[in-house]
Amino acid sequence: MKRNIIVCGLIAGAIVSTMMITSANLCYKSGDFEGSMVLGYASMILAFSLIFVAVKNFRDKFNGGRATFLEAFKIGLYVSLIASSIYVLVWLVDYYLFVPDFMDKYSATMIQHAKEGGSTPAEIKDTVAEMDSYKEMYKNPLFVILLTYAEIFPVGLVVSIICALILKRTTVSA
Repeated sequence: MKRNIIVCGLIAGAIVSTMMITSANLCYKSGDFEGSMVLGYASMILAFSLIFVAVKNFRDKFNGGRATFLEAFKIGLYVSLIASSIYVLVWLVDYYLFVPDFMDKYSATMIQHAKEGGSTPAEIKDTVAEMDSYKEMYKNPLFVILLTYAEIFPVGLVVSIICALILKRTTVSA
């Protein structure tokens, strides 16, 4: 069972990290960050579909066709933790070594979108303050780690709950 979790977690981590690096670098070069969020969360859902695979393998191959909600959820949680940790580590390497001014470019783009989108001066001021706050937080690696986990891990939790609800089976049908 551990091997099942580790393999699915590593594959999910590889999928989501590859997509993150690709989209972050494309956005970084083009200055368009809006489309990357949709692509990013879609890739997270694709990667976390491996939770379904891990739970189904556990239930059908390792546990005689049975799995409680809690067992299925724990498997999903472990796969999510592995994939999310890989995602965070890859982002740290990418951010600190290859795109250290990412937050400056992201902030400038968000402020420009606010200005072009017809925001009021007060809304633009709020956007500037919010972006300054994020840039300040990004100076501390601990906050980079926490913010990056907060970006991906909740998606894994939701997928884990859904998979556990779908795949739980406490009795084996004959």
